[in-house]
Parts: sequence; structure tokens; C-alpha cells
Amino acid sequence: MFIAMNQFSVSPGRESEFEEGWRTRESYLSGFEGFVHFSLLKSDEAGEYVSHTIWRSREDFLQWTQSEAFKKAHSVRTAEGVLAGHPRARFFDAVVAEKGNLAVLAG
Repeated sequence: MFIAMNQFSVSPGRESEFEEGWRTRESYLSGFEGFVHFSLLKSDEAGEYVSHTIWRSREDFLQWTQSEAFKKAHSVRTAEGVLAGHPRARFFDAVVAEKGNLAVLAG
């Protein structure tokens, strides 16, 4: 399992706009070989968010980054001033993973 994350700092007062951009975006992940899960996570720290994707393998993720779907997904830009800096990408290979039976609903 491989996890790719981007950390975002959102300008004060622009959080709703940032979240709405993610809710209404065209996602090209579904059905892409090796894609498992996506979440947009909101921190307890004001204005801090993380996009979190789980992939079957690092190789699957790298295939995604070379695809036309990736280019389309990343062609839409966030409105000027929403972000308070550049996103920070982080990548992780799973060392230990456990799976539960919980159905997760974002609200």
C-alpha cells in the first residue's frame, strides 16, 4: 500500500471556498488502476488541510502521475489568494496496515 498526501495552508476566511472547490471538482481517480481511496482531511489547526490518497502500490501511483487523467485533474487551479503558500507533497509506503469493518461517511 502506498499513500500520497498534499498538505495545504488555506488563507483565513477562505476555508469554505477551498472545501467547495474539492467537493465540486471533476475527479478522475475512480476506476484508475490501483486507486483505493481519497479523502480531504481538515485539521484541528485553522486553515490546515491534507488531501490523502491510498494506492495499491507506488508503481500504481506513478502510473497515475503520468496519465492524461492526472493532467486533467491538476489543470484546474485554486482561486487567487485561497492558499497561503504552496502545497507540500508527502509520500509513504505502508509498513503495517490493518483493516476494519467500519463504513466511513464524510459529512
